[in-house]
Order: sequence, then structure tokens, then C-alpha cells
Amino acid sequence: MHIPDGYLSPSTCIVMAATATPFWVVAIRKLRTALNARMVPLISLVSAFCFVVMMFNLPLPGGTTGHAVGMAIAAILLGPWVAVIAISMALLLQALLFGDGGITAYPANCFNMAIVGSLAAYAIYRLISGKEPLKSPRRIFAAALAGYGAINLSALCAAVELGIQPALFHDASGSPLYAPYPLSVSLPAMMAGHLTFAGVAELVISGGLLAYFQRADISLLRISAPGARDASLPAPAIALRPLWVGLAVLMLITPLGLLATGEAWGEWDAQEFSNPEARQVIAAASGHVQPPVHAPEGLEKLSAIWTAPFPDYAPTFLKSKNLGYILSAMFGGGILIVIGLVLSRLFRLGEHAAVEISQAIAKLTNGTSRQMP
Repeated sequence: MHIPDGYLSPSTCIVMAATATPFWVVAIRKLRTALNARMVPLISLVSAFCFVVMMFNLPLPGGTTGHAVGMAIAAILLGPWVAVIAISMALLLQALLFGDGGITAYPANCFNMAIVGSLAAYAIYRLISGKEPLKSPRRIFAAALAGYGAINLSALCAAVELGIQPALFHDASGSPLYAPYPLSVSLPAMMAGHLTFAGVAELVISGGLLAYFQRADISLLRISAPGARDASLPAPAIALRPLWVGLAVLMLITPLGLLATGEAWGEWDAQEFSNPEARQVIAAASGHVQPPVHAPEGLEKLSAIWTAPFPDYAPTFLKSKNLGYILSAMFGGGILIVIGLVLSRLFRLGEHAAVEISQAIAKLTNGTSRQMP
């Protein structure tokens, strides 16, 4: 679902950036009101979780691969707007460091997964869960359906964005300049895998994690359940230790994501269009419709706009692909966690300074009032 550079025209990328920007602006404003010393580590942990879970590739029909995103659980733990920021952070890191998703296509990827995914997941979860208590089994069902619905809506957006390119952007002979397949191919190719395996994976992750949090730390579920019957009860401090442990385990088992062979649909390198074996794979995944003999002109030009330092989560200085995958997960997730820790520290210092300033003002005010006749 990560659209690479070259598959969307520059004008499409500009439109997607203009579409995503208002959502980012609202999300940043909401983030400012939600931030505190306890919330910042949770945001970085959820962002790192989404980053790592997207590294677990799943085999899909047609010989392609897909992955879960964690958008529903992010929206449930953080609320929809903060989840937009958390997933956008993960997608930015993936694009810059690992070439997973393009730089020019970054707004489109954020719109599909971070914005549509988070907002849709939250809406579905709230609609189905209603005012049920935080420990209600109905909330597990709601989270599962939220994950399934959100990832499929995200995939649908990506399929449409890719599928309209040949009709809108082509040369004088009618050859596509960017993504080569029309909607009649992109829609079934993308949706077949997400309505089945990838959607089910998101469903299991969302429902399973919510069930776990109901037992481990129910306070994590209060943000997305303002109308719950027991949401007004005193909230204990959030315990993040189980989340740290779970994230560490996920990082260590990331090589399982390498077991699924093949590439995600619509994420082929420009060179593969001229490779006979790769062309067969592309055609098999695209309803047996043959791709262009050569990479579309615009796709080939834009695909070289950015070279990630660790492409495909495989550092070139390591011979072991499994070790490289684990270290990439630790490196990427670690960066997001460090950002959270630094911000958390700054917030604690800011809160301490604010308390000292207020105390100093109070003392000054009291002293002045005593001196007045």
C-alpha cells in the first residue's frame, strides 16, 4: 500500500498534499492540547508499533504481498487526530531511510493510511462500541471491524489513485506516463488481497490487542470511549511497560516478515518492466494484463528522485538479511522512541518550570499585597 515515487504524477502529488494538509493542521492543533508528559511516550510507542508491524509482509493472491498497519489500535489508544500524527511519523521515517513509499507520494500515503485509516477506524469503533463499558466484549468486536474496515478503505484510496493515472496522464500515443494499470486492473488487484489476508490480519491485531488492553491496562482505552458507562471513573496512571516489552518482541521477530515472497502490487522497480521474469510476475498479479515493455517515462524519471540509505530494510554493510531486517526495525523504531523520550523530558522540564514560575508569581503577589496600606 506504500505508493513509490513515479507512480503518481507530480500534479496528483500536489493535489494529495493540498488534501492532506488541512487534516495535518487540525491534527497538530489537537496534538497540542493532548500533549503531556504521560502522553508523549505513548505516542512514540504507538508510532514505533505501526512502523514495525508494517514490516511483517503477508502473502496475498496473485503472488504479491501486503501488511497490516495498526491504524485502528492507534486511533483507539491515541484518538483519531493524534493517530494521524503518529502514523505520519512512521511513514516519513520509512520513506526517508528505507525507501518504503516515495518522497513525492508521501502525502498520498499519509492520506490513505494515516488520515483515512485513522479517522475511519475511530468512526467505526465508536459507532459499534457505543456506550458499552470499557471491558465489554462488544468493544473487541468493534475494534476488529474498525481495523478491517479502515485498512480496506485505505487500500481502496490507493487503488483509485493508481488506477486513474493512465487515463489522466499519457503521451501522444496513449502510453501511460506513471502508474501503468487502469482502474479495471488496480481495483481488483489491490482489493482482493486486502479484503482477505491483509484485512484479516488487521482485524486480528486490532481485536486481539484491545482484548489484551482490557485485561492489562484499561486506562489506555479511555481516550476513544468518552461516552462509556465507566469512563468517568478515576483513571489510574498509564503503565507503559507491557507496551515496551511487546514492541521489543515484535522487533526481534521481524524476520518473519521476510517469509512472504514477492512484492506488493504497484510497488515494482522501474527496471522490472524490462525484465522478462519480472514482467511475468507483474502480469500474473494484474489479471494477466501485460505491463508496458519499458517503464513509463514519468515513472522512470521520478523513481530516481530519492535514494534511501537503507533500501528495503537491508543495510548494504550486512550480509545477513535477517539481521539487517531486525536492526532496521530497531533503528527505525528506536528513532521514534527517542523522539518521544526527548519530547517527554522537555515537557517535564516545561511543567516544572511552569510550576516554579507560578509559585514565584504567587509569592510576589502576596508580598505586594502585604505592603499595600
